[in-house]
Amino acid sequence: MSDAQPGRRLGKGMLLLAWLAGMGLATHFFGLWEQRQHNPNQQVQSLHGAGYVEVRLLGNRQGHYVSDGRIGDTPVTFLLDTGATQVAVPEALARRLRLQRGAAVSLDTANGQAQGWRTRLERLALGDIRLNDVPALIVPGMDGDEVLLGMSALKQLEFSQRDGTLVLRQTISP
Repeated sequence: MSDAQPGRRLGKGMLLLAWLAGMGLATHFFGLWEQRQHNPNQQVQSLHGAGYVEVRLLGNRQGHYVSDGRIGDTPVTFLLDTGATQVAVPEALARRLRLQRGAAVSLDTANGQAQGWRTRLERLALGDIRLNDVPALIVPGMDGDEVLLGMSALKQLEFSQRDGTLVLRQTISP
């Protein structure tokens, strides 16, 4: 009987390790699934035509258009917001992007009045759509790392929405 105890303990230990590994994998895959539900546009596909480049974005479950993109060479996540006048960059992200603070501005946010700063984004990319020298705001107290992609960028594009898909089109010169 004493010879069976070490094997039994080893078996219980292996069972516990397998259970923990299974829970870890389930948590990981659920996290990826949840992330895809929030941002169904993690790998943006671009369509090139005669004189234009087009990007199609799927709406998430809340009806928002969230997409991965880039500011300069840094990957970011955009939340498209046609109700926002400017592109709005959270202050912590602006520090990582090394954005220069310009003139101070008073901002009306969901949390009330705040002070932000004007800045410019040298390059912004959403799929193969490229925008240069885009006016933006650095916004303190903005939660998370999502950049609100407002009209200071979107007005440079044609866009239409149908059946949960937003189509962005940039006219390009030959």
